[in-house]
Amino acid sequence: MSALHYFGVRHHGPGCARSLRDALFALQPDCVLVEGPPEADALVPLAIADGMQTPVALLSYCPEEPGFAVYHPFAEFSPEWQALQWAARAGVPLRFIDLPRANDFGLDKARKDAAALAAQSEPVSGLDEVQGDDPAASEAADPAEGLAPDEADAAANHDPLSWLARAAGYDDGEAWWNQLVEERGAAESIFPAISEAMIALRQELGDPVRSADEAQREKLREAHMRQCIRAAQKEGFERIAVVCGAWHLAGLQAEVKARDDAALLKGLPKLKVQATWVPWSYRHLTRASGYGAGIHSPGWYEHLWRSQGAPLERAAGWLARIARLMRARDLDCSSAHLIEATRLAEALAALRGRPAPSLEELQEATRSVFAMGDDAVLSFIRDELLVGDRLGTVPASVPTVPLQRDLEQAQKSLRLKPEALQKTLDLDLRQPNDLARSQLLHRLSLMDIPWGHIATVGRSARGSFHEIWTLQWQPEFALRVIEASRWGQTIAQAASAQTVDRCAGLHSLAELAQVVDNALLADLQTAVNAATRALQDRAALTGDAAQLLTALPPLANVFRYGNVRGTDAALVAQVLDGLILRAAISLPLAAMALDENAANTLRESVLAAHKAIGLRDSAEQTGAWQRALRQLAEAAGVHPLLQGLCLRLLLEAGVCGNDDAAQAMSLHLSRGADPAQAAAWLDGFLNRNATVLLHDATVWGLLDAWLASLSEDHFLGVLPLVRRSFSAFGSSERHDLAQRASQGVLAVPVSAAHSDWELARALQPLPLLRQLMGLNG
Repeated sequence: MSALHYFGVRHHGPGCARSLRDALFALQPDCVLVEGPPEADALVPLAIADGMQTPVALLSYCPEEPGFAVYHPFAEFSPEWQALQWAARAGVPLRFIDLPRANDFGLDKARKDAAALAAQSEPVSGLDEVQGDDPAASEAADPAEGLAPDEADAAANHDPLSWLARAAGYDDGEAWWNQLVEERGAAESIFPAISEAMIALRQELGDPVRSADEAQREKLREAHMRQCIRAAQKEGFERIAVVCGAWHLAGLQAEVKARDDAALLKGLPKLKVQATWVPWSYRHLTRASGYGAGIHSPGWYEHLWRSQGAPLERAAGWLARIARLMRARDLDCSSAHLIEATRLAEALAALRGRPAPSLEELQEATRSVFAMGDDAVLSFIRDELLVGDRLGTVPASVPTVPLQRDLEQAQKSLRLKPEALQKTLDLDLRQPNDLARSQLLHRLSLMDIPWGHIATVGRSARGSFHEIWTLQWQPEFALRVIEASRWGQTIAQAASAQTVDRCAGLHSLAELAQVVDNALLADLQTAVNAATRALQDRAALTGDAAQLLTALPPLANVFRYGNVRGTDAALVAQVLDGLILRAAISLPLAAMALDENAANTLRESVLAAHKAIGLRDSAEQTGAWQRALRQLAEAAGVHPLLQGLCLRLLLEAGVCGNDDAAQAMSLHLSRGADPAQAAAWLDGFLNRNATVLLHDATVWGLLDAWLASLSEDHFLGVLPLVRRSFSAFGSSERHDLAQRASQGVLAVPVSAAHSDWELARALQPLPLLRQLMGLNG
């Protein structure tokens, strides 16, 4: 009969990993069984291949149902990874024995389909059912209700180890397990002790509080693992090592007949599943990332794994790493700090009856000595040491989809290495390689793979030859690439097909206009054509002025700056012109009878559209738009905020004369005008921008002349209105306005005597600027 050797471990525990590695070398098993997805058995030899560097994860996914996927992460200090390493190097067969992902996904799909069917067949009637107001249901939802305080805590935490921890004087099971298992040296004898403790806990407490579906899933998992163990025994292996989560030890060694397990597993639904290795990161190993088996401090666990010295040397080494990190940031941290922090950590450990400082004592020593009690200093220590920015790699021989290969080739040829650490990339679009980088990043964004985020201000603004990107690769992007492979075998094909498909479901003109812009930046002509046609079709069916206005800015940007970024934007000119005319026709009616909130919203849209029409610079479209603005400025029933804004825009364009503006100002700010409406008109006219007054002598003169013409009583009446309008300006702007007022009315900043030679100097750089901007035509 084969000899079974059970090794109960904690996932990602360095102490368990070191002890398991030594135990395998001592036992020399001829078969290793590991809790994990059986679909990945063929990938085990790649664990020792060149280019494989932890952290990595096994990705199991369903090609026909992209929504079903699961990761099994491994770090260098994961016990299961050490088992894979040992078996691959020793040439010993290693098998994963957990419930196949094919069955797991099949069960998930069956439950999802059943829930959808139930929702269709049982329509909700009544608000009580929608809101869940049934008192009985609310009481049953709390599994800790009616328990003693300690029992309630254990139920809430789902941590059976908390019982042992409290008996040993620890606050929680995490600290207790770390101290006794993970932070101690390798010890083969630890596994019988773990087995005894976990079996006793499970017999005493039963399973942690979980749903009926979760409890049934656990039964299926353990039944399948027992069946795999029996199969290995029948093959005649003499020494079988079983590596599993410690909580499963009792279930795997339970006296259950094979036929009962077979009956339980019979007829389970299946889906087609594939598996591969993908890079992972320490950040995604943490519990904060949502990973159910996550740990608090991957960086600390890596330090425990790699530290070969005594526990006290290990503590000093950790503090030395913190000291180097602080010195790199020019923070005060001398050798005396390091010595004092080490002594404090050792003293705290001794007071608590611990043989060596744990992470808790080291953190307290760091806060007291290095940070002088300032927790803010500890934030970067957590990010860079406790968690870390490590991102794993996988060899080129790992099986994957063609789309992933195309992406890897593009990353290699463009010298864009995926990194977990956030970095900034400044692209000069006049350089072919940088232009290709920009197009790749835009294509990935269209595929919902936001590897980079582009800045919209500064050197990255429209009209420049630069794009400033912030790059940070996330491990889950690997799954998104696999999901996107159904759209094509190259990045260009997949991004184009996915964009075309998205256009069919978009009804907002602004969204479609933005898709046109993004597709042009990504250099996807097929997607541009499809988005443009969809935009024309939607625009022909709508008279909604708000939608028409919000669609103008992205299209105007494409038209104006397309050549700057190496794209052919002529296609959008016809669409843009049509939208401008439709917006100009729809705007006067849309501006009628609006309340203050709606007027503010329309104000923003009008300003953005006015700027966009200026970029188009077409006489016909500009004329139609200005006629619409004049209608708004003069029509009754339009909110005064919009009337003042439209008059201001017409004055800037030279369509409205100074006399007309002065007459309108006197009318809207007269003694008989409603104070709130007068304040709104002035707010719109000034455009909430002090720059208008500071640098436009015409506006300054109009406002000054109007104020000077007021009687004392009238001035006191309108003073609150002026204060309201000026309150939106910053203190520095108000200071500049006061200085300008002290100088009196300045007619024109530059005297007419100098206008000729100033104009000549201004015209000199225009030919070069036109050449640089591609505007020679």
